[in-house]
Amino acid sequence: MLDTVLFSPKQVQELISTGNAVFIDVRARKDFEAGHLPGAVNMPDIFTYLAETTDDGLKTLQDKFVDLFSDYGLDGKKTAIIYEDALHTRYGGSCRGYWILKYLGYPKVGILDGGLIAWKQAGGALTTETTKPERTVFPISIQPHLMATYQDVLHALTNPSVKLLDNRDKVEWLAESSSPYGVDFAPRKGRIPGAVWIEWYDFMKVSDGQASFRSKEDILELAASRGLQPDDDIIIYCFKGARAANTYVALSQAGFKKLRIYMGSWNEWSRNPELPIEGGIPKAAAPLENA
Repeated sequence: MLDTVLFSPKQVQELISTGNAVFIDVRARKDFEAGHLPGAVNMPDIFTYLAETTDDGLKTLQDKFVDLFSDYGLDGKKTAIIYEDALHTRYGGSCRGYWILKYLGYPKVGILDGGLIAWKQAGGALTTETTKPERTVFPISIQPHLMATYQDVLHALTNPSVKLLDNRDKVEWLAESSSPYGVDFAPRKGRIPGAVWIEWYDFMKVSDGQASFRSKEDILELAASRGLQPDDDIIIYCFKGARAANTYVALSQAGFKKLRIYMGSWNEWSRNPELPIEGGIPKAAAPLENA
């Protein structure tokens, strides 16, 4: 397993030279066709896919991405590097790809730190040439400890040893919008009861158009302000598990060990009228000036 999660442009350039890596661009097809890393393949489904965490939903997710990653030559020996424009511009798409591969048990996966913006600022070349890897057998080994289902979240509502972290945008936390796709994209607006809130942007700092995660000390301080400690059992949710994956990477880099993502997130939760929600003024821990 790789210890490195965030690969600098220089490290990615070295991987390109080895020929033993697969670079996965999660952007829309038109953006990919306008210019991408040499040898990269395009997989926008990493960002767009809406998951369900029923047994059938998890099986569908697993089958879909095992097939896609097999198509792109991920055989367990090649390093997979996921990238987007920047860590803050596509709602955590590259981190979602990283987390999906970790959940599927892939041993060698990382993220281009700073995304394509950092790559270009470092003098990295782009190409419009396409690559067709040889299909292989993806070495699936599901890591269930990384996934939270809607049932896990429901049980957590009465289990004080599990903490829920909502990292959606402010308007979603305040129940003013149901999703980033539109105010009424999902049937209900609100929050999962008892969740604390840290907006996903707060884990990053932006300079010259590129975002990077804050220092370990800053992240620990931010998490502690909402009552979250590195040994806590934490379930992170957003709308569909992309922003949650961005925060997952930030917290894991800061030393948090018991992290799960509720991959169905608000898209799934809001569509089941039997699952409780909280609306109106937030009751959970979020400083008034940030809420």
